[in-house]
Amino acid sequence: MSVTDTTSGLNLNDILASSSIKTNTSTDGLASATNSANGKALGKDAFLQLLVTQLKNQNPLEPQDNGEFVAQLAQFSSLEGITTLNDTVTGIASNYNSSQALQASSLVGRSVVAPGDKAVVDTSKSMNGTVVIPDSVAAATLKITDKDGKAVRTIDLGSQSAGNASFIWDGKDDAGKTVESGTYTFAAATTIDDQAVALITQLPATVNSVTISQTGGELMLNLAGLGSIALSKVQTIGM
Repeated sequence: MSVTDTTSGLNLNDILASSSIKTNTSTDGLASATNSANGKALGKDAFLQLLVTQLKNQNPLEPQDNGEFVAQLAQFSSLEGITTLNDTVTGIASNYNSSQALQASSLVGRSVVAPGDKAVVDTSKSMNGTVVIPDSVAAATLKITDKDGKAVRTIDLGSQSAGNASFIWDGKDDAGKTVESGTYTFAAATTIDDQAVALITQLPATVNSVTISQTGGELMLNLAGLGSIALSKVQTIGM
C-alpha cells in the first residue's frame, strides 16, 4: 500500500522567506506610529505607542534584546518623570504669579525707600532719607537742587562711620525760606584719599502702580513722578 504526500512540500527556506515577508509587512505599524508622532513633541503617550508597536511587530526569529528593552523602559520612565516635573514647575510658576499679583495690590499707594537721586517732595513737612557711606569719612555733604538745577539747600552731614547716614530736610532753602513742593535732586559727596566720591542716596517715593512680568521677570514698582524700579532694590516699605 502506497501513501501519497498531499502537502505543499514547503522547505525551511520557504518558511523563512514567508516569515521575512510577513515581518516586513508588519513593520508598517511601526512606521505608522512613527509618522503619527512626526512634527509633534514626543510625549510619553507617543513614546509608549512606538514601544508597544515595536514589540508587536518584532521579528520572531530575532526578538528584542533584553538589555535594549530594559533601556527603552528606562527611557520611558525618564520621559514620564520629566513630563511630571514640567507640570509641577508650571504649577509653581502659576502660583508664583498669583502671589506676585497679591503682593503688588498691597504695595499700591504705599511709601517706599529706594536708591535714587530724585524725590517728589511735599515741602510743607519734613522729608527723611539716607546716604550710603562706604567707609568712615571726616566729612560729607548733601546738595539739594530744584527741577531747574538751582541749588536750594546744602546739608552738612559731618563725619560719618561706614553704613547709612540719615538726614532730614525740612523743605527750606539755605536762607530758611520754604520752597515750593515738587521734584528735587539730591547729590551726596565726600572725600576719600583726597579724591571726591559721589555717594548713593536712598529716598522716599510713593508707589503709583505695579508692573507684573508675564515671563516670570521681577516685579517692577512704578513710582509717582520718578519712573520704575525693581522691587528687589527697595530698602524699606512704609505706610
